[in-house]
Amino acid sequence: MNTVFIDAGRFSSELALEQLQPVPDGIGGFTENWIEVATLWGRIEPVSDAARYFGGQPLEEITHRITLRSRDDMTSGMRLRKGTRCFMVLSVHDPDESGRYCLCRVREEGR
Repeated sequence: MNTVFIDAGRFSSELALEQLQPVPDGIGGFTENWIEVATLWGRIEPVSDAARYFGGQPLEEITHRITLRSRDDMTSGMRLRKGTRCFMVLSVHDPDESGRYCLCRVREEGR
């Protein structure tokens, strides 16, 4: 397999990797509590934006590709945060199976 060239010098965004810790609310549900697992450097690239209508209201979805150094503990369902921007991790994969980098497909929340 060919090695993919990724310029780690372009990892200019400081990101917080967060994991969900559900806290029981006492009536059978839970509230979301996000715990910071690590601080990472990565590259954020916009991929697509779309607007759908749900219940007569526009529902916008913006996706990005975030490139990071490889981590064994990173999974979908976690999120990355840059300041007040939150990115829900949809998928994580190694672009060339070398174990050096991971590409995350993410959806920006709250925009």
